[in-house]
Amino acid sequence: MPKDNRLTFTQNLICGGNAGVICRTVCSPLDVVKTLQQVGIGDARSGMLSTFVNQYKNEGIRAFWKGNAIASLRGFPYYALQFAAYEKFKNVLSDKNGKISPINAMVAGSAGGVVAVIATYPMDMVKTRLTAQHADLSKAKYKGIVHAFKVIAAEEGALSLYKGMGTSIIGVIPFAGATFMAYEILEKAWKKPKSQMTPLENFIDGCLAGAFAQTLSYPFDTIRKKLQAQSKFIEGAGPDVHFNGMIDGFVQTVRSKGVLALWNGTTANLIKVMPYAGIMFMSFEMSKRLFLYNNGYTSSPFQDSPLPDVDQSLPPSQIHHPSHNMMHSWHK
Repeated sequence: MPKDNRLTFTQNLICGGNAGVICRTVCSPLDVVKTLQQVGIGDARSGMLSTFVNQYKNEGIRAFWKGNAIASLRGFPYYALQFAAYEKFKNVLSDKNGKISPINAMVAGSAGGVVAVIATYPMDMVKTRLTAQHADLSKAKYKGIVHAFKVIAAEEGALSLYKGMGTSIIGVIPFAGATFMAYEILEKAWKKPKSQMTPLENFIDGCLAGAFAQTLSYPFDTIRKKLQAQSKFIEGAGPDVHFNGMIDGFVQTVRSKGVLALWNGTTANLIKVMPYAGIMFMSFEMSKRLFLYNNGYTSSPFQDSPLPDVDQSLPPSQIHHPSHNMMHSWHK
C-alpha cells in the first residue's frame, strides 16, 4: 500500500488528542503517586504502596486526580500535536510503499515529541505544582489552574513556566523516539499492519513500546519534576534536593540520594506507562478507524476493511461516499 493519506491533518490531531485524554484520565492515580515520589515529598518517600495509602488517608480519593484537569487540558493538544506531527514526519521519511525503517520511525517520533513539548510545556509545569500541593484547597497555595498560572507568573516570572523544559526536550527525544520505533517494529511481529490488528493487539504493542521507552528516559523525567516543583514561595512542599539547572540536578541528586534516586517512582511509572501507552495507541487506532469509515474508505467503523471500489491512495477530498457523512466537516 502506498503512503497513507486517508486522514486529514485535523483528523490526526483529533485522534491523538482523544487518545491522550482517555489514557491520561484512566491512569491519573498512578501518575500522581509517581510525581510525588519523583519530587520527594514527605509521605511519598517510603515506596509506592505506602504512598498510595498515605495519600488516601491524608487527602482522600480525590487526591489521585489532583492536576488531572490541567493534565487533560495539556494532554489533548500534546498528544494531538505529537501524533499528527509523527504522522506527517512518518509520511516524509517512509519509502514509496509507505514503509518506514526503525531509525526513521525513531526520528519521526522524537520530532513529534519535541513539537508537542514546546507547545504545551507551561501547562505541564502548572500540573506538577497542582499535583505536589495539598488536595484540600483551604490548605493549598494554588486555588485552580488559572490562579496557578497567575501566581507563578507574578511571583516567579513568566519564564518560570518553562523551568525544566530543556530537560523535558532531552528526555522526550529518546522516550518518544523509542516508543514509536518499538511500536513500528512490534507491528512486524504480528505479520499484519496496525490497521488490521485487534484492539487487544494494539494495546499489547503499546504496553511493550511504552515500557521499553520509559526505561531509557526516566532519569530526565525525575530531574524535570524536581525542577518544576522548586519554588521559594511554597513552604514544605518542594523537592528533597535543591539545585540550579539540569546538570546540577543530576549531580546533586546522585550525590545526596544515590544513582537509584533517579528512578524513584519507576515502579509506579512502569505500572502506569504500560497500560497508559497501551490505552493511548489502542484509542488512537480506534479513532482512526472511525474517521476512515466516515471518509468513505472502509465498510465498518470498527475495523479497517477497505471498500473494494474505493482507491485507498486518494486523499479524503477526492473521495465521495454519501453514506459516510456523519463528520463531513472534518474533511476540510
